[in-house]
Amino acid sequence: MEIGIVGLPNVGKSTIFNALTSGHAAASNYPFTTIEPNVGVVGVPDSRLDRLSGLFKPKKTTAAIVRFVDIAGLVKGAASGEGLGNKFLSHIREVDAIIHMVRLFRDPDVVHTLGAVDPRRDVEIIETELMLADLSSLEKQYEKVSGKAKSGDKAARETLAVLDKVKQGLEKGIPARRLGVDPKQIRDFFLLSAKPVLYVGNTDETADPKMLEDFKAMAAERGGESVTLCSKLESEIAQLQEADRQVFMKEMGLEVTGLERVIVAAYRLLGLCSYFTAGEDEVRAWTIPAGARAPQAAGVIHSDFEKGFIRAEVYSFSDIDKHERESILREKGLIRSEGKDYVVKDGDVCFFKFSS
Repeated sequence: MEIGIVGLPNVGKSTIFNALTSGHAAASNYPFTTIEPNVGVVGVPDSRLDRLSGLFKPKKTTAAIVRFVDIAGLVKGAASGEGLGNKFLSHIREVDAIIHMVRLFRDPDVVHTLGAVDPRRDVEIIETELMLADLSSLEKQYEKVSGKAKSGDKAARETLAVLDKVKQGLEKGIPARRLGVDPKQIRDFFLLSAKPVLYVGNTDETADPKMLEDFKAMAAERGGESVTLCSKLESEIAQLQEADRQVFMKEMGLEVTGLERVIVAAYRLLGLCSYFTAGEDEVRAWTIPAGARAPQAAGVIHSDFEKGFIRAEVYSFSDIDKHERESILREKGLIRSEGKDYVVKDGDVCFFKFSS
């Protein structure tokens, strides 16, 4: 799963990407510093994984991961080729969800391409360009589906009705994700405005409370979650050694970093959850779509596990957290044997049995 970080130039995308991934994406005071997208793999913070590692003391502990893509800044007119135009849009088309970085900070040393800080205007520019690109894409696809519908193809007529609804919504300035259309019905049209969005506000070190309140309200109006952070501060925290980081955060009154909140929110945005495998060799978090059944969850480890699935031995994290040993869970009957129809829950600890 990949999440693209988008926004206008100079809003802090590359700074956040660097802090997220401890990477080295260029971050400077010029539009289009990022041209080719940078990709980084980030572990998902999870206190349950830390607790399991403490209980089992494995040789190795592996977190679930999310891939982040730092995409070049977009400008007004991108849908018609301005700035990096189509190249930018093609990079967005390839990701599963979007982190929309919005500038909330005022800094005369960092140029704002539109002159002044105005979060609502900036968000509308990005979303308008995505919707214009979608309308252009739909026109081409509409012709193909319309031809099949006229020839009596029932499925094509149903698809055409969905396209009509999406087209009318986009023309009114409503992103595809907010039109109440089943995502499966428009999945094959690869619409940019259908992708789930997390709005991330990049603030000053001393944030303006009114601006934060307006930003949160704006994100809610658009049907998205929001997180605010200070990229400058997050970048400083990311560069510290673990011990120094804990001291610094305590002094700042922070329980978790803004980046951790972004990662967890992004993971949730994609409709993902984690189950665990635990033993003396490795404790590991595995990523699955919420609602996945046991064979599909097993298949994340290896395709053979899904093909030859027999059953899963399962217990909950809360039980092992409380009792601390698997032997006690067995005595209390808290380890269950589950079959192919079992829906794996977030926080389950699983052991799969399969035939080779």
